Amino acid sequence: MGVLAATVHEVFSLPVGVGEKILRAVVVYAFLVVVLRVVGKRELGQQNTLDLVVLLLVANAVQNAIIGADNSFTGAAVSVGTLVVLNETLNRSAYFSPRVSWLLDGSEEYLIRDGKPVPKALFRSGISLPELRSIARRQGYADLGEVHTAILEANGVVSMFLKDEPQIYHPAEPGGLHIGKRRRSPR
Repeated sequence: MGVLAATVHEVFSLPVGVGEKILRAVVVYAFLVVVLRVVGKRELGQQNTLDLVVLLLVANAVQNAIIGADNSFTGAAVSVGTLVVLNETLNRSAYFSPRVSWLLDGSEEYLIRDGKPVPKALFRSGISLPELRSIARRQGYADLGEVHTAILEANGVVSMFLKDEPQIYHPAEPGGLHIGKRRRSPR
């Protein structure tokens, strides 16, 4: 066997069975979904340095669990394909089923209600008052005193509203459809 043939064989051979590769990817994916669901739903932009360090270390720790003794391209392709299909299946299931959506994402939670912070909700969400102030400033509020209602959405985004500002927008209404972070409207 020539050098080129040996190299190609090394890159594409699958020393671990396809079933094991798929099972490894599914088990690690399920484990991470459960852990991240239990830990909380802070948006990536709202995470602090410690959260980022944990995410990087988790990624490194689960890498070996997914690849096992296989460093081949074929093994990586099977793992990536499994993860993409599994993720897309869960996303579609959550889209069509409110129950699956709630299991994966949870529900919204009031962080500020009637102008007052909700300490238990802030604690459960892992968002401190200084972090909430920072989020308010990014959304155009000078301080938390201007915020009548703040909701941690199921997707991790914090929505903030002035007193008497509608909290549900219809695309046909002034203000339109707001997806994700939004800035307050001028008074």
